[in-house]
Amino acid sequence: MTMRHKPAASQDLLAQERGTIRKKWAGRLPVALLFPNVYGIGASNLGFQLVYHLANQHPDIVCERFFLPEEGAPLLSCESRRPLRDFPVILYTASFEADFLNLLAMLGTSGAPLTATERGEGAPLVIGGGVLAFMNPEPLAPFSDLFVVGEAEPVLPAILDALVSQRGNSDREELLRHLATTFPGCYAPRFYTPEYHDDGTLAAVAVTEGLPARVRKVVLPQAAVAGYSRLLSPQAEFADLFLAELGRGCSRGCRFCAAGFVYRPPRLWSAEAVLAALAERPADNPRVGLLGMEMANPAELARIAAQLNEEGCALSFSSLRADALGPELVALLGKSRIKTATIAPDGPSERLRRVINKGITREEVLAAARTLAEQDITRLKLYFMLGLPTETADDLAEMVALVREVKRELLAVGRPRGRLANITLSVSSFVPKPWTPFQYHPFAALTALKNGLQFLRRELGREPNVRLMADQPAKALFQAVLARGDRRLGLAFAETLCDGRSWQQALAAHDLTPAFYASRQRPRDELFPWEIVDHGIRRDYLWAEYQRALAAKSTPRCEVVRCRRCGVCQ
Repeated sequence: MTMRHKPAASQDLLAQERGTIRKKWAGRLPVALLFPNVYGIGASNLGFQLVYHLANQHPDIVCERFFLPEEGAPLLSCESRRPLRDFPVILYTASFEADFLNLLAMLGTSGAPLTATERGEGAPLVIGGGVLAFMNPEPLAPFSDLFVVGEAEPVLPAILDALVSQRGNSDREELLRHLATTFPGCYAPRFYTPEYHDDGTLAAVAVTEGLPARVRKVVLPQAAVAGYSRLLSPQAEFADLFLAELGRGCSRGCRFCAAGFVYRPPRLWSAEAVLAALAERPADNPRVGLLGMEMANPAELARIAAQLNEEGCALSFSSLRADALGPELVALLGKSRIKTATIAPDGPSERLRRVINKGITREEVLAAARTLAEQDITRLKLYFMLGLPTETADDLAEMVALVREVKRELLAVGRPRGRLANITLSVSSFVPKPWTPFQYHPFAALTALKNGLQFLRRELGREPNVRLMADQPAKALFQAVLARGDRRLGLAFAETLCDGRSWQQALAAHDLTPAFYASRQRPRDELFPWEIVDHGIRRDYLWAEYQRALAAKSTPRCEVVRCRRCGVCQ
């Protein structure tokens, strides 16, 4: 298969957008697309770019993008520099809990009330999407008229058609009821009212007659063309790196990973679909990034690699699995002259890697480090988490020993060549996420997390050629609170924008505590706010996996169609 390259991308993306990409507004429905982070981070997001592409494909819609501005700067669209109040429809994509307050601040510039139930005639229709919308939409529910739960390709074009055809309909509730009852994956929070027990836990959700009790996630079964970068810019996070996805989801079943559960069933795109995406690469851009290496089929990968090597492309990868460095992938690394690689053991000890179902042994980590060093990797990044369920001091001591062993492997290969590789340890605090077996587990105490970091700094802080980077546990606590939050939490957090209080003070004012959301053990039968979304995953499966985790027992990877363990493939 021969790749058909598109014309070279402009080096000044914003100038290009204002010139050739920007549509005329006359007669079209203006739609704003918000990414609640700065341009450099958001511009390369494939999901965000896909929604932008789908919206602008519609002949009766003009879609313009908004990114978080610098402090003190006005929020204006990238394309025509218009304010948000000029757009009657606002789409947003939310990927991370840390973006929550940014999104509320952006929505606050529309001139309309922040909460959806207060918006009347003439106010914009606010529609949310992204992974947070189908992981746990509830903290954002008070501010959203509608969520599109799942992947955009199967349903967004039809929703956009409906918005155009219903343009001028001043009855917001009638429009939302039409969308929520006509299209799959449409969740209109105003038709669902949570009820709570005296202890604050969720008792039930009252559903307006005619609406589904739960909203089933929409999934793209297969792709004729894999997802890929549609806009490139040196200002973006990945600059001129052309990204293409190898699939969606992951079959490994790591118990901490929300993406591995909410994107079920895992899907691997065909080599034809990936090559079709890579054919969209600008002719003057040789850098390619492949997403989803954890699922890559060796034979398919070899075929893709052969074509890219023929084109003279340099390849970049996200985190590599230590147990998946086969000959095809090693050859790719060598030909691409990559100097930096990442391995994510995640669990500090082999026992904890069984707890989280990572399935990687000490020997595999060391073998991977040696293989990468032999391919002239000079910067090796290792990802670990602190605060995992059942963690002890012995687990952290084993992590220190493993890092030192990895260093010895790198030195054994590098010294004869006169190259000493550097190791960067990226250490984050574990955050229990919805739809994972650890949704029942408490977030670790801040004191324990800080003590663990102090131990690592004491043991490895002065180790030559080893650098330790760590997130602040307090920031992880904020994520843990939001990850398993509800509508009450969202409304409380909104007050931090109005009166300048900290989020902890805002919670206290509403008789809510961080411990309620983040730090308590959840019983098996508790009803969770995020279960308004239906992923097809059985509750008893997640609880059973949690019990297996506490016993440090592993579970085999997904075998799509043949496997019936979690319930999704039924």
